[in-house]
Amino acid sequence: MSVKRIGTTARWSDAVIHNNTVYLVEVPSNLDGNISEQAKNLLSSVESRLLEVGSNKSNILMATIYLSSINHIGAFNEIWDAWLPAGTAPVRACIEARLANSTYLVEIQLTAALGPSRVN
Repeated sequence: MSVKRIGTTARWSDAVIHNNTVYLVEVPSNLDGNISEQAKNLLSSVESRLLEVGSNKSNILMATIYLSSINHIGAFNEIWDAWLPAGTAPVRACIEARLANSTYLVEIQLTAALGPSRVN
């Protein structure tokens, strides 16, 4: 089976597809925003990237959310809960971490199935 890399640089790829599964990491681009603004920006980017590769947010299988402070979890969850389609919650972990860029308040790593929505 082949591996398809999208947006590959010397250090990372924007997305990797293998075996009908997409793997990606997103960070916010609005680095002056608060946690809610960065979360909305990041999830919008996730949604666009998933659509670009032939998936969608209802096909997310697993997500790891990295927060610069665990105190942001309430605000992040409010945005996440409104963004995620009902009945499609993935396996998820939320972790406090020192992020690579000090202006990032949130970063997400996720795995999603390719193809149309699989709402149960």
